[in-house]
Amino acid sequence: MAEFLSIFRRLYLTVYNWTLFLGWFQVLCLVLKTLKESVQVNVYDAVEKHLQLAQTAAVLEFLHGLVGLVRSPVTATLPQISSRLFVTWGILWSFPETRSHVLVSSLLISWSITEIIRYSFFGMKEALGFAPSWLLWLRYSTFIVLYPTGITSEVGLIFTALQYTKGSEKYCIRMPNKWNFSFDYFYASILVLGIYIPGSLHLYGYMPCTEEKKPSQNLKGNRTKLSLGSFLLEMDNINFFDYTYALVDSVSSGKERFWKLEFRHLNEFILCQMLHFQWDG
Repeated sequence: MAEFLSIFRRLYLTVYNWTLFLGWFQVLCLVLKTLKESVQVNVYDAVEKHLQLAQTAAVLEFLHGLVGLVRSPVTATLPQISSRLFVTWGILWSFPETRSHVLVSSLLISWSITEIIRYSFFGMKEALGFAPSWLLWLRYSTFIVLYPTGITSEVGLIFTALQYTKGSEKYCIRMPNKWNFSFDYFYASILVLGIYIPGSLHLYGYMPCTEEKKPSQNLKGNRTKLSLGSFLLEMDNINFFDYTYALVDSVSSGKERFWKLEFRHLNEFILCQMLHFQWDG
């Protein structure tokens, strides 16, 4: 039974990842085609349905983490999915005046390239058990450019929409009412903008540039510093290319112990470069 569930999980995630890959690939192609043949104000109309379908399908990723289907932490997945859904449905779909803004193009290009790389990476890992080194590099390097451009575009579009939300009663609840409750979408949007700063820092805490120190469970009094390796092993559902740790030397006095990462593939060598170890004497 366990073997069947494992196969089903892998098959499901393979289909899911490659389906979303195709969805975002189509979004990117339509954006580039529209920019080439027309003007940027027509970009949103060309991709609206594809964007809404591909982005809304990401809700399943939150459920995947919630039920333990993948190892992605819900605390990192939920803010990212929520913010993107807010921009997709709460801004672009709800307020057509924002659709002609130049930031729509930068938003869609940033989102689509990011997701094309991410879904193809996990699609190959689930289908083949590994991902090529160049895709691994893209997965954990392109965020340096795409993360700031995506966040900037999201914040810019929300800010642009404020002038339209302020004069609109859309999604607002006014008192008196039977619930004795009021809600103003304009102030809610401002609150979202305020959350973006700590939220972005929280998500960036899972990025490779963050160095996380953890006490070693095997070496009492020593510390292991993991930068990108920590991110790789904790952020995503990674069983990483058959790498093993081997204790190659141990001094009987216990003062020093040396660890070596054995690798048999180029991908494992790359991982070895990602892990930086420090010891306290």
